[in-house]
Amino acid sequence: MKNPKYLSPNNTFKRKLAQFCNEISQEMYGLGVKKQRIEIYDDKIIIFGQHKRVPALSALTGKYLDLTLTVDAALIREYKVRLKDYIEKELQIEVVTILKDYDPITENAFIAIYLKKPLTIQD
Repeated sequence: MKNPKYLSPNNTFKRKLAQFCNEISQEMYGLGVKKQRIEIYDDKIIIFGQHKRVPALSALTGKYLDLTLTVDAALIREYKVRLKDYIEKELQIEVVTILKDYDPITENAFIAIYLKKPLTIQD
């Protein structure tokens, strides 16, 4: 990317990111995020969240565990692709990698976003 615009890690930035994470959840799962907290540490963004489990997957878990694990992995991968695309195109911030995990029992999720550079204001 040429001349990325790095935003200050303020509440406006966090709000934009939180809104987009909620949009992804609504598009992919038909459900929004229940709770979400975003923390920024230099070149890393950590998102702690709580997401309602998709009812259809909950119904299949008991009898088709392998299938639901595969579907969960595919959904997580697609979520990461969409999130990275948004951060790089809309926020113009280069992403190194995104790690994500979700526990269907507690409905807790964790996302770690590694950035190429720390978030700062570009003059």
